[in-house]
Amino acid sequence: MATNTQDVNRTDDERTAEDAAAATGTDAMEAADGTSPAGDGGEDRGTGAAPRAEEPEEPEGPEEAGAFEEETAEKAPSGVGLGAGAVVSAALGLVSLTGGWIGTVAAARETLVGQLQTSSGASVAKQIREVYGDAWHTTALWAGLFALAALVTGVVVLVRPAFGTSGRPSAAWIRSVAWGGVSLGVIGLLLAVLKYSDALLALPSTG
Repeated sequence: MATNTQDVNRTDDERTAEDAAAATGTDAMEAADGTSPAGDGGEDRGTGAAPRAEEPEEPEGPEEAGAFEEETAEKAPSGVGLGAGAVVSAALGLVSLTGGWIGTVAAARETLVGQLQTSSGASVAKQIREVYGDAWHTTALWAGLFALAALVTGVVVLVRPAFGTSGRPSAAWIRSVAWGGVSLGVIGLLLAVLKYSDALLALPSTG
């Protein structure tokens, strides 16, 4: 019986040693893997990796802002066409007051035609009407055409921004010049009508 007790005790000791060795091996393997049976905190310490924060979005740099401003400037109307139209309107208004070289040439041609068509034996009234009266009416007609062109051009320049895609008003100087062209056109048109109807600077009477 003594022999059996010793065998049993020896067997328990051997089992205890084997269990201790197995536990030591398991701890070594866990340490090598970087994990710990201590729970979540042990896993965080074993991995040694903190949660990665989201990178903040970088603000727009000066280059991107400049590119956006250039693109906006390209889309916006430059107003060059309206400015040119306003200047043309004012110029046509001035020409309507002076008659222009076209009116002068047309009046000289009408004078020549009147001289050719009028005989030397015609009455003084007919000579005046054919030689000077028709030339005067021709000058008034051309002045009225220039005045009408100035008036229409100025009005188009003034009302064009209201029908544009951007809806932006035109520059102040463009509106000022356009209004000047419209005013000169109205004055030139009125003078042309008065001259053509002989209400202003009528032909002298021969009676």
